Amino acid sequence: MATGHIAEFEALVLEHQDKVFRLCYSMLGDRAQAEDAAQEAFLRVWKSLDKFRGESSASTWIFAVTRNVCLTAITRRRDFASVEEADRVPRVERQPDFDIARLVAQLPENFRQVVMLFYMEERSYEEVARMLDMPLGTVKTHLHRARKQLAMMLEETHARRT
Repeated sequence: MATGHIAEFEALVLEHQDKVFRLCYSMLGDRAQAEDAAQEAFLRVWKSLDKFRGESSASTWIFAVTRNVCLTAITRRRDFASVEEADRVPRVERQPDFDIARLVAQLPENFRQVVMLFYMEERSYEEVARMLDMPLGTVKTHLHRARKQLAMMLEETHARRT
């Protein structure tokens, strides 16, 4: 790779590493797996950097690559899932000092992705739709349903504490 590509890649990593990790963590729910997925995503970005045509923004492209890496990891995890693995997923009822991130992590995958991109990454409805390759109406529906589910989860958690 040319020196220009190295500098370009380093700039992309510096600009996007935190958001890529947060997306990985929101999709995978496990810090170690999220770190591995983020590294894999940047490795794929590095290998494909000379093929990036600029038809979308670099961030949209990087998030699409990251999303695909995470979806592959989820598929692998489902293929090799065990009861022990399921027990390692953090649950609010086991953690008395909850925060909203733990509740979001309990949402179904499709809701969690939309919530993370829209609220945590501050993406527009249109950007979320493009990044997740889903219709705009579906993004809005997922956000609405996720908010309702989070509200119910908060009520349940509060009821258990009192």
